[in-house]
Amino acid sequence: MSDEGNPHVAALLRWEEHGALWRVVARTGSTVTVSMLTCDGGTEVDRVTSDDPELLSFLGQRTSSEEPLSPDPRRST
Repeated sequence: MSDEGNPHVAALLRWEEHGALWRVVARTGSTVTVSMLTCDGGTEVDRVTSDDPELLSFLGQRTSSEEPLSPDPRRST
């Protein structure tokens, strides 16, 4: 399944495309909690907690949507 086909990843991508922000608020070795925020980053609108490997891979080491997306080594040319 591609990242865009994953519901959590797709939601974060849509969130970013519409100018809103997300931030990782908790992370363990196998679980992440992401806060979905308003465009100004001031109000939490939703929160996602997941152990989905595709979501963890999409996030990598990023802590927010304000950090650049790292190249995915699985997609080398």
